[in-house]
Amino acid sequence: MSKHITDKKTQIEADVFRKLLAHLDNHKEVQNIDLMILADFCRNCLAKWYSASAQDHGESVDLEQAREIVYGMPYSEWKENHQTKATDEQLAALEARK
Repeated sequence: MSKHITDKKTQIEADVFRKLLAHLDNHKEVQNIDLMILADFCRNCLAKWYSASAQDHGESVDLEQAREIVYGMPYSEWKENHQTKATDEQLAALEARK
């Protein structure tokens, strides 16, 4: 694969990632537990992957920094303003996935 194609692919993937984050930001009503139940990943997973990938590329992005990138605000603020208490049904559905 040529460098030009590789660069374009990286640009496309970065754009898709930004669109995914924007989509999640526009749907704050979708709780992380819902994402975990349905897709086996959540915003926190994205932050962990982001931090690990940064480290793989020689950059230092700790989990809290990565969460702020993914959530668009400090994680504590997102939790306070947007996270709801998990229902018994959600907890049971998550446990059933294990």
